[in-house]
Amino acid sequence: MVRHYLVKGRVQGVGFRWFVHREAAALDLRGWVRNTEDGHVEVVAAGPPQALADLAAVLRKGSRGSRVDAVLSHDLDDKEAESLGAFQIEGAW
Repeated sequence: MVRHYLVKGRVQGVGFRWFVHREAAALDLRGWVRNTEDGHVEVVAAGPPQALADLAAVLRKGSRGSRVDAVLSHDLDDKEAESLGAFQIEGAW
């Protein structure tokens, strides 16, 4: 199962991508997290349905210093998982 999330709120400049990376890796998910140009954080994750549900709960809670106003999600085609490797932060370096 592959899911796309868009997290809105105060989620840039507060370590949110690193938080997502740690939580997704702990759930053994594949995919990536990155900032968007309009101040949100975007996540694509692949894994079992329960692990994705657990990730969604973590995203809604947010990291220390963040404020999550909304988490929008939708399923992607399962074929998208073929291009996903170990969970990573895009554009962090």
